[in-house]
Parts: sequence; structure tokens; C-alpha cells
Amino acid sequence: MAVDTTTAPELTAEQVQRILVQPLEAVSQFLASGPRIFDSASPVRIPKMGGPTSPAWHGENEQITEQDVTFDEVTLLPSTMESVKVLTRFSNELARQSVVSLDQALKDRLVRDVAAKIDAQLFSATGNGTTLPRGLFAYAGTQDLPVDGELTLDHLHDAEGMVLAANVDPSRVRWVMTSREFVALRKVKDLQERYQLTPDPTEAGVYRLLGHAVTVTNRVPDTTGTPNTGNAALVDFSQIAVARDQAPSVKVLDQTFGDYDQMALRVTARYDAAPLNAQAVVKLTGIELPA
Repeated sequence: MAVDTTTAPELTAEQVQRILVQPLEAVSQFLASGPRIFDSASPVRIPKMGGPTSPAWHGENEQITEQDVTFDEVTLLPSTMESVKVLTRFSNELARQSVVSLDQALKDRLVRDVAAKIDAQLFSATGNGTTLPRGLFAYAGTQDLPVDGELTLDHLHDAEGMVLAANVDPSRVRWVMTSREFVALRKVKDLQERYQLTPDPTEAGVYRLLGHAVTVTNRVPDTTGTPNTGNAALVDFSQIAVARDQAPSVKVLDQTFGDYDQMALRVTARYDAAPLNAQAVVKLTGIELPA
């Protein structure tokens, strides 16, 4: 009988494919939603006008009432703002023997992780603006719409009404919500069991609610309580400023750990964000979570 691969598997070499399977992960979406980005390594001050003046009607030879114009500013990226940093080491033997480009695989992995960390923070309900950037749901002075129950289409109309009342350009706003809230709204039916939100059958992955684009991200935080509740927002991202000192940047350290015959990759990033006009953000809070 001839010896084959079944009777002598020890003599066969496993075929290792020169690809690296990546896990399914959420993409970074805050910066892709359209905020104004300012690149700077030092603190950023953005001047802004205060409230409007009050012109009045005056008759002939009547003294004109004097009005003072006020100014304000938005400050970003104070010197105390911390960076996101990560470092990983690997041996030169592993780098030489790897069937994939190890350094490139690690670079991609670390850059994605740092970008995800930044994205999660910018959508969060935490941050103090001093050492940690304030998240979207931690901005002060925004408009708040307590849902306190199941999110309905009426709540979306109410949020749009608040945007219009604040003189926000409705053509610029977009929804921000988790896939959980978005799918729940997509399931809303009328009394004849007809879906109220009908997707465009000619386009794939085009999400819209009341004509506005939707950023679907599961990085929108829930509010911890009894019970826990969800959050969503209607936002004009052009009224949000992002200061970027350093986008996720890679540094190869080929000498630092030379006494171990190792190399290292270091990825760093530093951002800050704040609303230019907080009224352009409507936060829908207290959304009842499904049982």
C-alpha cells in the first residue's frame, strides 16, 4: 500500500495563507460626519459673536440708541489635554519569520484601535474639556428633548421643530443614533401594517429619517440608571469644531529595545472637540430600551 497524506500526515506541510483575517469592527464616524477640523499643536481660540443687537425705529432728528456688540470665544486643545497612546514590541525573529508583513499588520491594528478610542470619546457623555475631550452628549448649552419612553416618529418631528426654532439650517443636520434605535424606527407601521419608513430600493445603505442623513453608530452611550435608557441626537456637525494636534501617527522604534533584539511600534493621537453653537445640537434622552 502506498503511503499517502492520510497515513503520514506528519510529512505534509500545512499551507498557511498569506492573509490576515481581520475582525469585524465599527468604523470611525465622528470626523466623517462633517465637523470643522482645525490642525494645531497649540491651544486653539475661535472667536464668536455674542447675542444680536436691538436696532430700533427712530424719527427725524431723534437720537439713535447706542448698542454694544459682544464677543465670545471657543477654546480647544489646552496644554493639559492628554493624548491617546499605545506601544507594542515584537522580536526581530518573529518579524523575519512571519508569513504576513508583521509590522504593517501591527501598524494597521494599532492605528484602528487609537482611532476607535478617539471616536468613542467624541460620541460619549463624558469628558471635562481639560484633560479629556468632551463627548457629544456631554456638551453644555445644547437643546434637550426628554423622550421618557419609546422613541417614536413624533419625537423626531419635535427634535426637528427645535432645530427650526433655533434658526439652525435644516439642510445641514443629521441624526446620530445606535443601530438599536434606528432599526426600531424602521419597524414602525401604520394600522394597515405598512412600514412608515420605506428605504430607497435603488440605493444600498442610504439611511435617512425625515429626509436627514443618519449616522448609525453603537458608540452612542446609554445612560445608566433604573432602568438604563438610550440616547440619540439631531446635530449640525458644521457647528462643531475639532482641534487636531496629531492624527493617529506611527513611529517605528528600531533601537530603543535593541538590547532585547526587539522592535516596537508607537501610535499616538491628540484631539479636542467643542460646539461652536450649542443650540445646533438637540439631544434626545430617556429612550426606553427594548426588554
